[in-house]
Amino acid sequence: MKTLKHTAALLTLAFCMQAAPAQQPLPRQPTDGIPVTKLSPLRLAANAQEIERQAGMQYTQMMQQARQQEALAPPDHPQVQRLRAIARRIIPHVARWNPQALEWNWQVNLLGSDQVNAFCMPGGRIAFFSGILTKLNLTDDEVAMVMGHEIAHALREHASKRAGTSQVASIVGRLASLGLSAYFGVDPRITDAGTGAVAQLALLKFSRGEETEADLVGMDLAARAGYDPRAGIALWQKMGASNARRPIEFISTHPSGESRIAEMNKNMPLVLPVYARSRGIPANALPPYRTTPLPKS
Repeated sequence: MKTLKHTAALLTLAFCMQAAPAQQPLPRQPTDGIPVTKLSPLRLAANAQEIERQAGMQYTQMMQQARQQEALAPPDHPQVQRLRAIARRIIPHVARWNPQALEWNWQVNLLGSDQVNAFCMPGGRIAFFSGILTKLNLTDDEVAMVMGHEIAHALREHASKRAGTSQVASIVGRLASLGLSAYFGVDPRITDAGTGAVAQLALLKFSRGEETEADLVGMDLAARAGYDPRAGIALWQKMGASNARRPIEFISTHPSGESRIAEMNKNMPLVLPVYARSRGIPANALPPYRTTPLPKS
């Protein structure tokens, strides 16, 4: 079994190293705020260019369909102008997390839908659903937290990482299944089921980790753009109030609201000084954060 584990580990490492391009020196970036970590090598197991190309096609098709259904808000819509103004403040700070992002063709659109959702596809293609703005009555700071979070998924190449993780997990799971089948002398289909379940739980854990990373990177981006990172706490309190029923965290791809708030509070001392500097005042002179109440249902 030890030999099997070592073989799987070496296979994963070799796969990622073979796909890794030569690293270019990063431009000098601020060292305060949330510490920058290296992008996951697992993303290199996937074809990032193909993922971005498909994302671009999907986004264009989605916008065309929304336009045909009169669900795509026009450029002069007040909420579109609001979203694009917030994006213009955030985007100059993306290079700290992914230098290539400054070359992306950034787009920001609003879709008329009751969904409480937003996304940013690979390549900087952002869309908000009107429901998240109206149902949660978001302030600009809270919109910036949502936008920063979604942008962070693209910056940290989570789509490529997830695709690469799935490929590697499939290979390692198959090797483990064959090893267990030979060791115990049982039908490989039985061990396939067991190792498949373990691999799926591992992928869920990876996904929860990506959500936490996106929360923290989003806080950092928002703070540098002059938006109050404490809005993240208010945002998830609103999310919890509007969605009392939620899946158990252990089998969910998303952390619970309580976990997210705890992690944000833990890292708040790192980003509050960044936000205070953007406001030109000391951190201890910041006024309390004020949100707007949820609309009455």
